[in-house]
Amino acid sequence: MSSTAPPPATSPPDASRSRWTALAVLSAAMLMTILDGSIVTVAMSAIQRDLGFSPAGLSWTVNAYLIAFGGLLLLAGRLGDLVGRRTMFLAGNAVFTAASLLAGAADGPGLLIGARFLQGAGSAMASSVVLGILVTLFTEPRERARAIGFFSFTGAAGASIGQVLGGVLTDALSWHWIFFVNLPIGLATIAVAIRVLPHDRGIGFTAGADALGAVLVTGGLTLGIYTVVQVERYGWIAAHTLGLGALSLALLAAFFARQATARTPLMPLRILRSRNVVGANLVQMLTLSAMFAFQILVALHLQKVLGYGALGTGMAMLPAAVCIGGVSLFVSARLNTRFGERAVLMAGLALLAGAMGRLSRIPVDADYVTDLLPVMLLVAGGGLVLPALTSLGMSGARPDDAGLTSGLFNTTQQIGMAAGVAVLSTLAASRTGELLAAGQSQAAALTGGYRLAFSVSGALLLAGIAVAFVTLRRPGTTGEGDGSALRPDRP
Repeated sequence: MSSTAPPPATSPPDASRSRWTALAVLSAAMLMTILDGSIVTVAMSAIQRDLGFSPAGLSWTVNAYLIAFGGLLLLAGRLGDLVGRRTMFLAGNAVFTAASLLAGAADGPGLLIGARFLQGAGSAMASSVVLGILVTLFTEPRERARAIGFFSFTGAAGASIGQVLGGVLTDALSWHWIFFVNLPIGLATIAVAIRVLPHDRGIGFTAGADALGAVLVTGGLTLGIYTVVQVERYGWIAAHTLGLGALSLALLAAFFARQATARTPLMPLRILRSRNVVGANLVQMLTLSAMFAFQILVALHLQKVLGYGALGTGMAMLPAAVCIGGVSLFVSARLNTRFGERAVLMAGLALLAGAMGRLSRIPVDADYVTDLLPVMLLVAGGGLVLPALTSLGMSGARPDDAGLTSGLFNTTQQIGMAAGVAVLSTLAASRTGELLAAGQSQAAALTGGYRLAFSVSGALLLAGIAVAFVTLRRPGTTGEGDGSALRPDRP
């Protein structure tokens, strides 16, 4: 594959103002994606009641989205490099918005599940190239740090906004509106993106049209995520899990073997030569395995043990989102510039590990102010972790690989989330069953299960600190890029 970079992106007049408007568009698209991942969870009871879902079928309103999203991210990121990241972003938002209309109008389980799969595909198309666009728009280190901080702020806000908004819309209107709310956001995002996103031609299909590689990686990732989300139903040592898991690994191994020999590889393996790219993706998987499970399990504890409703649960978790968002928006860029992303990342991971340690001792009759509010404040460490990881994960990307590197970063994010929920929820359920069999009350057994899951989450975060210490370097040192490789004027 030729190492020649694509021609410089052309920007509209008043480039500085346009770049920040473009950042707002990219952030709005990410907000919509993350919001959609959480807004459904609080409306699932209403959806089941209205559409007649079985308990097993209901989980596919979430699983269909996760499988399409996680399975297509890497492919979509590379296609963005080939056809142009702006084109892929606009197409993804169009697919997502149309699928949201279809989901809101669904009158049966099959139509809703199909629409959720299309939503996941549209989200993958748009999300896979967002970071690639961002780092080519903002090439000056201090300015890029501010942009990534703002982008991380919208991501942090999305999950909690989704829970609160889902409760409000479902109670005040109906569950249909949790999907219809995407329509004005999606249409506005497309309209503004057409005006402000820089045009890029892409490097063309002849530079990386590896059809066999595309089939192998998409099949391997999709099958792997399907296997993980079904673990709670089948168990870890069931033939279903072991067989499909082995097949998924075999497909991914075949993909990497193909990339080492293909004349025009879908994923040039040179991107894995960067310690920061590899290290940041590993740390991200460990971190999000812990933190996505935190979001789910704390919500379950609030509802099943403490008796909170859907809206109350969203409000109770709002301080965590405010803290994460505030730190990422107002603090992280300055600290990254002064101390370096690696040091800030490890400090943030230490705060998150402290939060998990406190949750591992949560009492059955927990008081929100004394037992849970301090945890919500400690998870402000996420506002340090997310921007630092983003900067490190994109620091080694070349201009013609930015979409692929962005897709890889988002793929490991989804794998981390899916694996974390599967592993930790299974551990919690198993421990709860043991405690119930031993004669403990429902509340005490549930709390005991959650404590175990939070303890494992803390161990995952400590492992993340160890991986960061060993693998990551400040961009610009020991051969790692400083981001200048992404500047349009650099070959």
